[in-house]
Amino acid sequence: MSKQEFIESFAPLTLHDHVYRGDHRLRVALVGHPNSGKSTIFNAVASTRYRTGKLSGTHKPYAECAVQVGVDEVHLVDLPGLPSLRGLDGDDLEALKYLLWGDARPLISRHEGSEPPAPFPRPDVLIQVIDASALQQSLELSLELAELGLPVIIALNMMDEAHRKGIAIDVELLSEKLGAAIIPIVALKGHGLEKLFACVLQAGRHPVCPLPQLPSPHIQLWANRLHQVVDRPEIQQAFSIPANMLTMNLLEQDNYLRSEIKNHFPEVAPAIHMLREQANMQLPRNLTEEVKADRHHRAISLYDAVARCVHQPKTGWEDRLDMVFLHPHWGLVGALCVFAAVLFVVFEVSAGLDALSSARLATLISAWQPESALGVIARAVADGLVGLIGIVIPYMLPLVLMLVALEESGIMHRIAFVVDRFFHAIGLHGRVAVPFLLGLGCNVPAIAATRSLSSGRDRVVASLLITFVPCSARSAVVLALGAKYLGATGVFLLFLLSLLVIAVLGRLLSHRYPEVSPGLIQEVPAYRWPKIRPLIASTWQRTRDIITIVLPLLVAGSVVLALLQFIGGDRVINSALVPVTSWILGLPLVLGVPILFGVLRKELSLVMIYQALGTFDVGQMLDWIQISTFLVFMLFYVPCISTFAVMVKVIGRKDALFSVALSIGVALTVAVLVRFFLTGIGQFLYS
Repeated sequence: MSKQEFIESFAPLTLHDHVYRGDHRLRVALVGHPNSGKSTIFNAVASTRYRTGKLSGTHKPYAECAVQVGVDEVHLVDLPGLPSLRGLDGDDLEALKYLLWGDARPLISRHEGSEPPAPFPRPDVLIQVIDASALQQSLELSLELAELGLPVIIALNMMDEAHRKGIAIDVELLSEKLGAAIIPIVALKGHGLEKLFACVLQAGRHPVCPLPQLPSPHIQLWANRLHQVVDRPEIQQAFSIPANMLTMNLLEQDNYLRSEIKNHFPEVAPAIHMLREQANMQLPRNLTEEVKADRHHRAISLYDAVARCVHQPKTGWEDRLDMVFLHPHWGLVGALCVFAAVLFVVFEVSAGLDALSSARLATLISAWQPESALGVIARAVADGLVGLIGIVIPYMLPLVLMLVALEESGIMHRIAFVVDRFFHAIGLHGRVAVPFLLGLGCNVPAIAATRSLSSGRDRVVASLLITFVPCSARSAVVLALGAKYLGATGVFLLFLLSLLVIAVLGRLLSHRYPEVSPGLIQEVPAYRWPKIRPLIASTWQRTRDIITIVLPLLVAGSVVLALLQFIGGDRVINSALVPVTSWILGLPLVLGVPILFGVLRKELSLVMIYQALGTFDVGQMLDWIQISTFLVFMLFYVPCISTFAVMVKVIGRKDALFSVALSIGVALTVAVLVRFFLTGIGQFLYS
């Protein structure tokens, strides 16, 4: 990295005097009407396991967990839906009590019981989640939240649905009128979540409450008179409620606050009653109805000022693609279709490229059978080069190129967002999906990418599982052998098997590493057409190790194997590995050395197979069961040396060695199961 690049890498960082971590997390609550999308936001950013409970004495559930936002953490609470802050009773009232007092009880509430509404303090910041397609109904709650005395960030959710309904919202004007930050989001698709929580942190560090939303003058007149009645220090201390909120709720005859006034300050209750009677005589309707009507009128006026109907809204191609890739049910199907298409294209392209490149070269050198040591070395070098060409040109380059194109286009990030639920099921957050998808190219940068995960537990588990992701090297081996001898169905089943093994191991490892890590926020970027130069540059970045690392290893490994065969040393190694190759896997003895040298590079195993069997046509020496068993073993067998080296740096020597033992055990177990399963099928078919 150059000096300029080093400096630029720190450019986006912003340092703060206070960092929210551990017990000092910023407390944030999600509030809003039912079905506004609160739980969708919570589930999109929540950790793999979060805590749930019920507000004291109610059937109203809440959920809470820690969420990582850069270097900070927030304690996020998903509250039950709140239709209003006034006139509440029963279960809904407990949610309001939490917003007012948290896990503390003011003087007026201490007679209600020993348990507070929720076992955590009052929030520092509120996120009001609004369904943008039904904005008018939520604005009344926005007017009420301004009375709580807390910073409020408004998440204007379901903006895509509002667009489809032809509703255009002036977000800046609405923010100006409410005096609160408003972030347009589409929680179901992950749009805007990163900006939302960045705004939450800013509100925590520089708290600014929404602008006071005063009622109409004729209501304000009676509010001022009532305020003079209850503006007493002992009342403010006993209720511990913002003065304006107490006044407006009593003005609207809130049953809970009115009864507490009667119980604790009976001398004030007659004055409040007399004031209400006077208002009822002078107003066209009784005071309660008049206050409600005034709030409703102000919400409608606000809606009319910031929203308008647009005829025949246009749905762009980006929205149409998101309907597929980010659909809560069909998104996973779309992701599988993308990878099936990638494998199909690579499968079809590879066959033609293989015939034009390595197949012709292999035919040219097949007649060369040297007998001297120097000739054997020269032939081994030629075999290594042909093997490299046969791996890189037909299989590795097309696969890496397509994966990079998916990443550059933004499709890969959408797949990562959709498979979040799958990763939660195996004990990881969906943000690890990007390193997993990188692992399809190479496990080394994929494991290095887990350093961005703040949780050490997630970093370890993700690194262990990434070693079972079929990288381009292993995929090249699978495609080179499987495509020729097992067909497209066989290759697809092999990759499906690796997905199943990862899922099972994820569940098992979640018990070995049971810590709960904080949730993370995934931002979904806009679609963009991949540009040729960055595409080629990124592809070269991920495959250049072929020249610097793989080529010397392939040639050196091919030479070592050829010399071992020349002097008979390979027989010693093959004999020592008989329990693995022959007894357990049912493979020819000569494959012991290729399996052993697979720890250097998986591509090297393929070249050494050709060298050990003495032919590029493996199907002449192995049947379909043996080929399947060998490929399954190579899919899960010990990661290459470079992968092990980066694991030591990222997760430590102990867990890296555990990864080696785990991969050997899994490879042997799954390969044996596949061998006996296929043998049974073979006997059934030919009986």
